[in-house]
Amino acid sequence: MSGPLRVGIAGLGTVGAGTLAILAAHADTLALRAGRPISITAVSARDRHKDRGVDLGAFTWHDDATALATDANVDVVVELIGGSEGIAKSLIDDAIAAGKHVVTANKALIAHHGTALARAAEAAGVSLAYEAAVAGGIPIVKALREGLSANRIDRLYGILNGTCNYILTNMADSGRQFDDVLNEAQELGYAEADPSFDVDGVDTAHKLAILASVAFGTEVDFGGVHVEGIRHISPVDIDFARELGYGIKLLGVAARTDDGIEQRVHPCMVPVNAPINHVSGVFNGIEVAGDFVDTTIYEGRGAGAGPTASAVVADILDIARGGAMPTFGVPAADLKPACTVDMGLHRGPYYVRLMVVDKPGVFADIGALLRDNDVSMESVLQRSRAPGEPVPVVMTLHDSREASVVRTMDAMAQLDAVVEPPRMIRIETFS
Repeated sequence: MSGPLRVGIAGLGTVGAGTLAILAAHADTLALRAGRPISITAVSARDRHKDRGVDLGAFTWHDDATALATDANVDVVVELIGGSEGIAKSLIDDAIAAGKHVVTANKALIAHHGTALARAAEAAGVSLAYEAAVAGGIPIVKALREGLSANRIDRLYGILNGTCNYILTNMADSGRQFDDVLNEAQELGYAEADPSFDVDGVDTAHKLAILASVAFGTEVDFGGVHVEGIRHISPVDIDFARELGYGIKLLGVAARTDDGIEQRVHPCMVPVNAPINHVSGVFNGIEVAGDFVDTTIYEGRGAGAGPTASAVVADILDIARGGAMPTFGVPAADLKPACTVDMGLHRGPYYVRLMVVDKPGVFADIGALLRDNDVSMESVLQRSRAPGEPVPVVMTLHDSREASVVRTMDAMAQLDAVVEPPRMIRIETFS
């Protein structure tokens, strides 16, 4: 057994404290699995005196986290500060430049700077590990980069944000409005005081951009991800989806197409019997389709101290063993441009809901707009109400080009009989 791997941790919040707890609780087992002891030698956080339930007296304390990069008693820097810029990025840049391995849970930083950081790390001969950045305790990066490495990955999709999944699950179960369930999620600690990154789809987009790079051997292209959130989903849409045989989930989807790579985040209607529809509450779920392995499914807790810290420690173990993998599965110098497809080129079936005043000629006007934009209606559902009151009209559309559907909806919104902005949700069958 060789000498200990010396670890410095920046950030002692939920995940940082969880990492310390795992390394202490399983020290002997981890040493056997790594072939050497793993030793925490230095730490840094904003508040030195905060009670974290762990004795920090045995570690060197750095008020400035970037000092970990030049600490001669640190082999691996674990960055758990967060944020795509600022001190987190400075720490990782400095650590790589100093020849130290890096482990991070920072999805925003990897999504925005992953390609450049991977090239720098590989040029310096050090590891940049980020399993904890995507899907918490689900080892999806390792699965893509190692377990499925014999395959050409054609498509992956999944629920990558537990906050959104909790909200949609509870809306479906209770019939409550989005704002009501969001408030509950905040009270329970599942949603931040400012939930924008979660409910507007940005968190999922960060994770999807990372997974797409690993799956397809492309540069990380966060800017190419089409992003929509769930604020506009209503109990009315959930009820109609159920009647049509679907559930509603916020999915990240990355797929090879004839036009290039699709990267998109948005609410989807999925068949009620699809495995992804049964991933509920704060859980994450991911399906990956490879040419030889067919479809594989991964489900588990996507956040929290234990699951995320588990992924951090797994990365530390890999480094302790001396395992070296290209950051995104192929050498960083060989990563290809993503060539992300414009969302307007997407084709698929759609759900469209209109709130209309039922009066003569309205359906003729709607039909004319569908015809003029080369969009074909598959089915229609209508609810009756008192004369003169707005009534929901729901259409499902045959496979159509996204740009055509958007044009049609914009035109429908201009009709006098349409009293609310039309709502559209993409239908995914993943056949």
